Amino acid sequence: MYAIVEIAGQQFKVEKDTKICVNRLDQKEGDKLTFDKVLLIDDGKSPKVGTPVIAGAKVSATVLGHLRGDKVLIFKKKRRKGYQKLNGFRHSFTQIKIEDIKG
Repeated sequence: MYAIVEIAGQQFKVEKDTKICVNRLDQKEGDKLTFDKVLLIDDGKSPKVGTPVIAGAKVSATVLGHLRGDKVLIFKKKRRKGYQKLNGFRHSFTQIKIEDIKG
């Protein structure tokens, strides 16, 4: 059984007991979350598709921790002008574990 759920503006395919990394959420480690924007649920027999969401469907999850992604270097240069710029960036993630899918 899996579901497609919208979390923080992005869509994720989730199954029970899987861990996913989503954009940083303002929750603490160990907090319980409930996502109401369930777009699709497939139990292997017949999928339920929402218009745009399935009424009464919920996905519950637990926050495992907060992570930071790999550093991405942004290098800009204009040739023959003496212009060089180097910036670094690390994306912040929240790792969550899917506990239950109801719908």
